[in-house]
Amino acid sequence: MERILRTGIVAILRAADSSRLPEISEALAAGGIDIIEITFTVPQAEQVLARLAAQLGDRVLLGAGTVLDTETARLAIQSGAEFLVSPVVRPEVIQLARRYGKPVFPGAFTPTEVLTAWEAGADAVKVFPSDTVGPAYLKALRAPLPQIRLMPTGGVNLQTAADFLRAGACAIGIGSSLVEPRAVAAGDFARVESLARQYVKIVADTRAEMAQG
Repeated sequence: MERILRTGIVAILRAADSSRLPEISEALAAGGIDIIEITFTVPQAEQVLARLAAQLGDRVLLGAGTVLDTETARLAIQSGAEFLVSPVVRPEVIQLARRYGKPVFPGAFTPTEVLTAWEAGADAVKVFPSDTVGPAYLKALRAPLPQIRLMPTGGVNLQTAADFLRAGACAIGIGSSLVEPRAVAAGDFARVESLARQYVKIVADTRAEMAQG
């Protein structure tokens, strides 16, 4: 969890073809993003996780996304996932993650869902979908719930990342704005690495700015 909070970025990988995920992961790591979520919408996601865990070792922290039930959660952990992410609040998934000592980020949207997820044992709550409401909504959630770590996902891009951080995000989840489908299709992994560096700089600069008051 400390490593996730320190990096401040979770790169979300979704793909119909998993063959290029190792190269994408290498490019992300080279760009400074070492927290990578493989969603279970990826075909044979558990095999992909196991392969990447063996290939990348400690250079990245791999997690599983779109975890909707305890069967998927257990399979993900057995395949090498070090954290679990869900688009919804499933207390049983949270409990299983805690049993295995893995950070878990359930997805929530309303204040009631956010508090329910936190009280069930979430390490941070994924505010999803954030693209429909933006940073102002995150700031509004933080006002009555300052004790809850919030990780916006959806709508986080180069233009909005700093605003989400200023609004109180403990970390940001980024998918296609970081791993662009066009770049992946073209095999342009240098573009993925370049974007990773840009996001890392935004996090560092924004946190430094906030620390100065």
